[in-house]
Amino acid sequence: MKVIDIIREAERTGKTRFTFELLPPLKGDGTGAIFEAIETLAPLDPAYINVTFHREDATHRRRQRPGTVGISAAIERRFGIETVPHLICGGLSKYDIEDALIDLHFLGMHNVLALRGDRARGEARFSPHPEGHAHAEGLVRQIADMNRGQLLDRVTDCQSTFCIGVAGYPEGHAESPSPDEDMANLKRKVEAGAEYIVTQMSFDNGAILDFIARARNAGIEVPIVVGIKPLATAAHLEILPSTFAVSLPDELVSEVRKCRDNASVRQVGVEWATMQARGLRKAGLPIVHFYSMGRTDNIRQIWEGL
Repeated sequence: MKVIDIIREAERTGKTRFTFELLPPLKGDGTGAIFEAIETLAPLDPAYINVTFHREDATHRRRQRPGTVGISAAIERRFGIETVPHLICGGLSKYDIEDALIDLHFLGMHNVLALRGDRARGEARFSPHPEGHAHAEGLVRQIADMNRGQLLDRVTDCQSTFCIGVAGYPEGHAESPSPDEDMANLKRKVEAGAEYIVTQMSFDNGAILDFIARARNAGIEVPIVVGIKPLATAAHLEILPSTFAVSLPDELVSEVRKCRDNASVRQVGVEWATMQARGLRKAGLPIVHFYSMGRTDNIRQIWEGL
């Protein structure tokens, strides 16, 4: 089932659903930890599961978390839950991307989240593959072309059926010169073929709802899935703003700094995310997406608390 259809059904019924994101196993690890994480949340009927894609290290040219395509297909077959593999520009040529899309098509996958991806570790700024895409817009166009049977070198009757998602940034992309330019980039991705947007994590519902309003005013009409993250460690106070260019509300920071250990921090994170999810559901948003980083017990606590 396509994500756009899942979202439309949630809109039709007025029932907010949740999704979550997982990382592929580290090279050499098995599927046990991922399957265990899914088993924690499967009884709560997640709408779908995202699986991240990781590029190579700029210094050693190795990928530490390969297997996005394979683990996505394995999740669908084991659990019967729709799965959305991520696909990125970083480190991949257009031909690498085409091969991955063909694999996904042959496996019967119907959804892809198209991202530019982060800089490789060790890079000062994002550097695309010489034969790749510099921006997610180009990746979206390639996937949309394949849906029409247009490959890089020829036209074929074998057309894919991917529902394409893209990222949006309530607090602005770290490299964008202005909010207006950031929104213009998002609109170009939608015009290229994206059918829905999932936002970068934000800890401020006001910023999230303002972003949605600005998107609608800019003429972006596709559904927007909102992303939130439960804080889990005190280190997140430093890591998340520097890595993802997000701000943390003073009230949240103050509560975390009162905690004596990370168990207490996790509880603060659960309470804050529960408050956010409750507010987003009250605002009528069809899907809430959790950035779990592979740990799902706190997400279960949040969703059951609603």
